[in-house]
Amino acid sequence: MFTGIVEELGTVTAVEDQGDAIRLTIASDVTLSDAGLGDSIAVNGCCLTVAERTDTTWTADVMAETLAKTTTGRLDVGDRVNLERAVTAEKRLGGHVVQGHVDAVGEVVARTPSEHWELVEIKMPDELGRYLVDKGSITVDGTSLTVVEAGDHTFTVSLIPETLARTTLGFRAVGDQVNLEVDVIAKHVEKLVRAYTSTPSASSASSEEN
Repeated sequence: MFTGIVEELGTVTAVEDQGDAIRLTIASDVTLSDAGLGDSIAVNGCCLTVAERTDTTWTADVMAETLAKTTTGRLDVGDRVNLERAVTAEKRLGGHVVQGHVDAVGEVVARTPSEHWELVEIKMPDELGRYLVDKGSITVDGTSLTVVEAGDHTFTVSLIPETLARTTLGFRAVGDQVNLEVDVIAKHVEKLVRAYTSTPSASSASSEEN
């Protein structure tokens, strides 16, 4: 579990192609300070498990499902990536509840700079639109953001200088792809409502019998 507050930018130092998987090695500082084997670290919003580590790098195995659903398979040596360690019980929840389970890949379609912030528009798969609301939460490349305007096919977010300086969103260009994770609470509510509305109530069933 994560909060979507990026701790640092890491650098990809090796990508080993294993056919239906890859081994990804990342150089980092903060996230390595207390990382042990088996720990979870979010890489651009994708939860990965530490399989090996040195004093300066850590390595994770990335399976086919992750490669198919995220941008992780497109990473190359030298790429910068957003990193966040799994949240602990005593940590402040500065963002929102983030699982590190990417729902889909989106695309940056516009960037509108201002003096002190930047508006970014991102295209998303149509099936994600129902989970977004104005002023709701969305995770983009592992960064917890507030939706400015939620459309049917795109949404916008405003990026402050801190976000621009400390995350990959500062240099994502139009046409670049990003990992998206919608609010898991919205997905649970949808499933519960769907089950409730599709199941006849006991009173209705009793009425029909009479």
